[in-house]
Amino acid sequence: MRDIEELKQNVKKYNKIVIQNKLKSKKNTVAYVTIKDKPRVLKWFVPGFKRQMKIENDIIKKGASKLNIPSIYETDKKNNVLIMNYITGENLCDIINDDKTTFVEKERLMILLSQWFFDFHNFYKKGDEFQIHGDSTLRNFIFTDRIWGLDFEESRIGKIVEDIAGMCSSILSTDPMFTPEKFKLCKTLIDSYTKLAPGRILNVDDEIAYALLEKIQWRSDDEEKLRKYSFKIRERGFQYFL
Repeated sequence: MRDIEELKQNVKKYNKIVIQNKLKSKKNTVAYVTIKDKPRVLKWFVPGFKRQMKIENDIIKKGASKLNIPSIYETDKKNNVLIMNYITGENLCDIINDDKTTFVEKERLMILLSQWFFDFHNFYKKGDEFQIHGDSTLRNFIFTDRIWGLDFEESRIGKIVEDIAGMCSSILSTDPMFTPEKFKLCKTLIDSYTKLAPGRILNVDDEIAYALLEKIQWRSDDEEKLRKYSFKIRERGFQYFL
């Protein structure tokens, strides 16, 4: 992973940015910076990710005025950089996994999250095809007085259940993992989306099981537990744990 300091030192236009915080990213270099005293998020894509940069840029430019997603401040194709406005809020992963957050509040956030997905899917829908987020994890959402979605480089045409199951796998596999409360929160998310759009979420057990297995490439230390629960959900069904 490249360091943001490399971009700052080697590209003249970024010499004067002030790096406030380096943010977590599996593939690209992402940082909270200030540019001309304004807070921004700078995302520096690796050279082979020009296509993903274009996808994220297109998604945001089309939807920023209608949906709760950040807006683009600058697109720098030459250096593979996207600069977006910074959303001041709390990461959904931290809220959901904080034992000081009440279960009632967590359930409320699941309902708001289902509405965010519903709005996103409907906005980008083309005929019978749905654009999905494609990387629906808790860390890709921020809560202010509403839910904001981030990180659209993996967005694509797909099945809606992939987004919902992906989020369920994120909820279940973040610490504390696979607790009864986590399964209840997933049920709230699924039920809330189903109320908004009956019939869209199909084969959710298989999709959650698959999404858990996908995490092993990034979470080798948790492989045994991820495989165990993936198998149980596929064989017994999600409802078994409620």
